[in-house]
Amino acid sequence: MARTRSTPRRLPAGIALPATIRTSTRAPFLQVVKTAVAMIVAWAVASVFVHGELPIFATIAALLVVQPSVNQSVGRAIERSLGVIGGVVVAYLIGLAFGTNSWIVLLAVVVSVLLAWALKLTPGTANQVPITAMLVLAIGASDPEYALARIVETVLGAAVGVIVNVAIVPPVLTAPAREAVVALGTEIASTLDRLADALTTRHTRGELDALLIEARLLRPMEAKAQSAITAADESLSLNPRQRKHRVYLEHDQRLFDSLRPLINRTLGMTRAYHDHYDDSLAGEPTIHAIADELHRAAHDLRLLARDPDEPIAEPGTETAGIPVLTAPLTVATPDPRHWLLIGSLVEDMRRIHVEIAGDDASSG
Repeated sequence: MARTRSTPRRLPAGIALPATIRTSTRAPFLQVVKTAVAMIVAWAVASVFVHGELPIFATIAALLVVQPSVNQSVGRAIERSLGVIGGVVVAYLIGLAFGTNSWIVLLAVVVSVLLAWALKLTPGTANQVPITAMLVLAIGASDPEYALARIVETVLGAAVGVIVNVAIVPPVLTAPAREAVVALGTEIASTLDRLADALTTRHTRGELDALLIEARLLRPMEAKAQSAITAADESLSLNPRQRKHRVYLEHDQRLFDSLRPLINRTLGMTRAYHDHYDDSLAGEPTIHAIADELHRAAHDLRLLARDPDEPIAEPGTETAGIPVLTAPLTVATPDPRHWLLIGSLVEDMRRIHVEIAGDDASSG
């Protein structure tokens, strides 16, 4: 049996290797290069301005500051700098009060953790304070010049990390956001098509369950699209390349906002059909008309949700690029057993029509 990425790997001794130590994707190689460049430059710059010690703090700061977005880099630089300042101050004061005994390293760590908790520091800063205090005391210097040098060194490294991340192709994550939103719109259209096909045929209970399960997959796709848009927006913050990309992101945000109500309508229609199905439904004249309208809605939704950089034409389709959604249906009197379901489907269909067309076409 093939092992998936989520399955823990078994070592010979029977120890499970957690899957969480690996990711399903790698960071872009450019990010690795930028991190290496930042570390090298930080080492060189700190060596010029700070003498007497290897520029370890500057190099670590550069390593941690180069993040997937400029905004994250600035935030990490601030966290790193404040954490180092706090750690150096704690280490200096404890070293001044208790000397160079080995046990003061543990004391400094405990005091740093309590101080970070008392000040409600962010996790990044809170972790940095005790680490810095421990490193400063372990290296073995507690004089003011050494403490100041470590602060200057860290600030230099953090600044270099931010500058490198800005200077070398600052990351923009609008493409994944567009892909996620377009994929969501396409899947909503496919779900409408599947429901339309289902309305005019008979089904087993298992087939109805499968139809509903497929429709429910829209929810994780919605969450993925939301996460991608949030990441894209963050990648443009403080990014010198943001102007031309912001227009695309705003388009994708508006499209996503228009798709979210359609998810609710589509799931509602699928659930209503699943719950109220019987074999005689396929014989209702109005059901066939609703199915036709669902196919039309799916067609128009694909036009709405397409990537604007792609051509509209659909080979072999007479209505390529032309909205085909019609006015609301004229409903024939249904079987008394079906009027509740048909009324629900018609109302949801009307709302889908309005949301895709952008106006209340039924008002005329």
